[in-house]
Amino acid sequence: MNTQASDITVTIDPITLELYRHRLAGVAEEMGITLRRTGYSPNIKERLDFSCAAFDGAGRMIAQAAHIPAHLGAMPASVQTILDRFPTWEPGDVVIANDPFEGGNHLPDITMVAPVFVTDDATTPDFFVASRAHHADVGGMSPGSLPLSTEIYQEGIIIPPLKLYKRGVLNGDLLHLILRNVRTPDERRGDLAAQRAAAAVGEQRLRTLVATYGREEVLTYAGALQAYSERLTRAAIATWPDGIYPFKDLLELVEGEQVTLLPICVTATIAGDSITFDFTGTAPVMRGSLNAVIAIAQSACYYVVRCLVGDEVPMNAGCFAPVEVIAPENCIVNALSPAAVAGGNVETSQRITDVVLGALAQALPDRIPAASQGTMNNLTIGGRRLDGTPYAYYETIAGGMGASATGDGLSGVQVHMTNTLNTPLEALEMAFPFRLQRYALRAASGGKGAHHGGDGIVREYLLLAPATVTMLSERRTVAPWGLAGGDPGATGRNLLIHADGRVEELPSKFTRYLEAGMQLRIETPGGGGWGGARQ
Repeated sequence: MNTQASDITVTIDPITLELYRHRLAGVAEEMGITLRRTGYSPNIKERLDFSCAAFDGAGRMIAQAAHIPAHLGAMPASVQTILDRFPTWEPGDVVIANDPFEGGNHLPDITMVAPVFVTDDATTPDFFVASRAHHADVGGMSPGSLPLSTEIYQEGIIIPPLKLYKRGVLNGDLLHLILRNVRTPDERRGDLAAQRAAAAVGEQRLRTLVATYGREEVLTYAGALQAYSERLTRAAIATWPDGIYPFKDLLELVEGEQVTLLPICVTATIAGDSITFDFTGTAPVMRGSLNAVIAIAQSACYYVVRCLVGDEVPMNAGCFAPVEVIAPENCIVNALSPAAVAGGNVETSQRITDVVLGALAQALPDRIPAASQGTMNNLTIGGRRLDGTPYAYYETIAGGMGASATGDGLSGVQVHMTNTLNTPLEALEMAFPFRLQRYALRAASGGKGAHHGGDGIVREYLLLAPATVTMLSERRTVAPWGLAGGDPGATGRNLLIHADGRVEELPSKFTRYLEAGMQLRIETPGGGGWGGARQ
């Protein structure tokens, strides 16, 4: 196979192609290592709530580190939006953005994009590097910036694509504006600096690759890897049975004491070597924060297909080519401004994953697991430490994984669109004014069956100082479904233990001001069981 780059012909060698797969992936991985090691907040350095990727000069993703699935399809959308906004670049430029309606996910996820000029005399960038990191607070109506909002303006500072650095010079006014709108400016400054460091490492590694192997070879193999990934993905899809497979699942909208169930519907159509996911029939945009932008729906669909085609396929834009995602405008999986979207990235992304898996379970019954916990159990706690300094804590809490034809589901793990670690209790108690009273598996919460679903988790916090607590969770009313005759997993529970011992059950979404001495107990859902018998 021959391919052209500039006026030099490069012959594609299969062994060298595999080497470039790891060379380019290594760029993204090293960016991630840098971001973790230089990150300021526990959310970055402990939970690893970030993703890094490298793109070619046209904005096509050539490699992504194995970080956050929710960023899978959304980071390319951000990069493309930024390239459309800035047609010309100079060395040292860095653009940041977090606007969900311009390629973002939700406001806490700040994306940073930088060009890579592989030679000093280059006039246009041959590559771009990007990172997306979840910042523990970006302002808004409640600490942690995942509020019970009804429009995006309540969720925090909105940053359209803007140059934070121009020719290597920091735009101090822009940085000051951002930091003035958040509760924890020192932490935000440190995490933004860590993202800048990650970009610098990515740029350095790509320049080193070009200096070692030549511009034409590196660019040619970057393009060849995308074509190779597309061929492998299409070949995998071609082995799936053609057909039309519908599925529906439900989101829990909480309004006071009333819970309204909102449908997310998908029809998966497999035709030859391509697949389409059509979300027609999904509920319209809600007055609440569970709305998701289209990039989230795309990410969930790409994630499921990516899991099914296997790890041997290099992760790049070629994986997305055989997958089409259709969603009516202003439904809850394709929200338009000014809809509130803080929870769409976290909770709705999990439910989109569930419906896509449920649809494909009809085509691939032995390969699709039962529903996992189906929520990220997003907990934010914010206030002031005992010394008066402000803090904002964010955590997603693990739960049960769905069982499958091959075995029981795992217990106490982050599932599907999350892929973060927990905050170790030692780091948590050192950084924040609360203590973990209990952290254990939630026994017997997984669904029964031939193979049992994984168990959820019990995580109990004792507040040492007054704080505002916000919870965005799901699967408190509708249980994670089983497959092939397996039982559903247990629904989750949110409990408040008052200082006098009284226990109050809280809804799946709430914001409360809690006094010191109160305890919050989160019991996360179990995964669904698979198959009959073996109770």
